[in-house]
Amino acid sequence: MSEPSTARSPLRRFWREWILSAALPIWLVITFLFTLARVDGSSMNPTLHSGDVALLLKYPRWLRAWGVWDGYPRHGDIVIFKAPAESEYAWQTGLFGQRYRPYNIKRVIGLPGDTVGVSGGHVQLNGHPLAEPYASGDTPQDEPAVRVPPGRIYVLGDNRIIGESVDSRYYGPVSLSDVAGPANLHLGLGGSAAP
Repeated sequence: MSEPSTARSPLRRFWREWILSAALPIWLVITFLFTLARVDGSSMNPTLHSGDVALLLKYPRWLRAWGVWDGYPRHGDIVIFKAPAESEYAWQTGLFGQRYRPYNIKRVIGLPGDTVGVSGGHVQLNGHPLAEPYASGDTPQDEPAVRVPPGRIYVLGDNRIIGESVDSRYYGPVSLSDVAGPANLHLGLGGSAAP
């Protein structure tokens, strides 16, 4: 009877020493530090393209939540987030009919307290035209200026062709609690995270 327990002991040891010791750190890294995000759509052209892979940094969100770091997000950061739940643009239907809020990737234009609008093809930040070398061109449709409320950010896709980017022009400012983190490193592993 002692033979089966002896046979199981190396397997248990392998499970404990290798699998658990590797799985826990991987889970911690993916949950709190970073993960990969694949871009699906053209809303961030020419900066990111559909199929590109970006590194989603999660630690700035946690550091901000814990009150350790207030320097995130900043103007110009590319962030991954979920659109406001109250917006019709936030929801998609899955393969089995379930509704879900997918992640999106856009650029931070306005921070809490900023005023953002579009006039004459140019984004206006706090009443001044914003220099946007990353944008695909002029922003063709004028938008009235809106003040970004506390705890929210105003985001736009870099692709400014009408209908190419569903962003804060459609669903308003995004809650910081819906922001997964910045995606500041483009890994170039393929064609870019969400529309």
